[in-house]
Amino acid sequence: MGRNTGLPERIRHLRIAADDPRPVDEWPDDTGCGVLHIDMDAFFAAVELRTRPELADRPVVVAGAGPRSVVLSANYPAREYGVRSAMPVAAARRLCPHAVYIPPTKGLYGEVSSGVMATFREVTPLVEPLSVDEAFLDVSGALRRLNTTPSRIGAALRARIAADHGITCSVGIAPVKFIAKLASGMAKPDGMLVVSGERLLDFLHPLPVSALWGVGGHTNAALERAGLRTVSDVANTPLARLKRVVGAAAGEHMHALANGRDDRAVVTESVDKSLGAEHTFGVDQVDRVVLTRELLRLSERTAASLRAKGLRGKTVSIKIRFADFTTITRSRSLPSPTDVAREIHSCVVALLTANTLDGASVRLVGVRVDGLVDDAGGEQLRLTADEPRWRDAEVAADSARSRFGASAVRPASLLPLETGRARPGAGDTGTAG
Repeated sequence: MGRNTGLPERIRHLRIAADDPRPVDEWPDDTGCGVLHIDMDAFFAAVELRTRPELADRPVVVAGAGPRSVVLSANYPAREYGVRSAMPVAAARRLCPHAVYIPPTKGLYGEVSSGVMATFREVTPLVEPLSVDEAFLDVSGALRRLNTTPSRIGAALRARIAADHGITCSVGIAPVKFIAKLASGMAKPDGMLVVSGERLLDFLHPLPVSALWGVGGHTNAALERAGLRTVSDVANTPLARLKRVVGAAAGEHMHALANGRDDRAVVTESVDKSLGAEHTFGVDQVDRVVLTRELLRLSERTAASLRAKGLRGKTVSIKIRFADFTTITRSRSLPSPTDVAREIHSCVVALLTANTLDGASVRLVGVRVDGLVDDAGGEQLRLTADEPRWRDAEVAADSARSRFGASAVRPASLLPLETGRARPGAGDTGTAG
């Protein structure tokens, strides 16, 4: 949805600082601005610093302790040294060796996030969380009900979040989602930026093309080769030419955004398009037994998530990241949708065998299931009556784990490995898309 970028001098007057001296009636015009994007500032770090205020002015980094750990959050003093989220901790330590490194507190961030989202929903039911620390709000209806303005709502929510949760946030206010998201990034930290409909193109057009949602490194390079360096350049380029530069779908998408058009509504409930899990090994792996075991564990997690959500999927994918960081994704469609770990595992093992050489050093593996459908239709019947009912066994295991804990029932092959082999678990991530 665009990228955070510095606040250009030409639009600094549109930013409302936490200590802004202007009276409310002199704030920037917010006519027609029904969309707010609210983003917590350095969320994980800010939550940790609530109980360690003496560190507020020092560089602070929240990260795990493992050799493959990445930065989860960095406060603004640490960012001045170039430390960023998702950066390897080793690189962060080189940039800022004197920073204070804090391990993440399990469960704490989700608890704070739930409280923040509940605060949003007191104002409007139209809240679309993007992650634990940011959300879109459609306040169009709330304006009439509360007899107020978007800026006043944004200011009130910022004050509530600071008072109730001890953290700060930044707010972008605009007529459409894309501009609101861009504005919140420019408002950081602890600010609010208002872009009215009348100012929208004046705000947007001088920005670099990288500000457009969907423009990554390769697309940015292609646009620059075509002489398109600003959003204005993209907006004023004939659509046919833009499609030749970046492709038909991307061209239409970029041309609309560059002209300030974004028809997406704030969606309160998103439908999962895929489910999966991945694991980064503490030590690069060449042992096929270890890789196959880990794929089984990830398949079990993914299948359990599918069953818990009442979903099945028809396309199974494997993600493999090698020691040199080369990453491949390969997929295969099944005859019918499944939520059975054994079927998912069989498929990803076949994909592993077909796409890696013996002795290849693997850093990360992941399992994903796409093409999700509702489970209401029931399970596809098999013609062979004597086929083991693997799904029945897995559903029974789900029930046992819900009563006695996650490790109550698991395949025998997932019992602890003998000494000398990597133990899975430390670098897991699970995702829904």
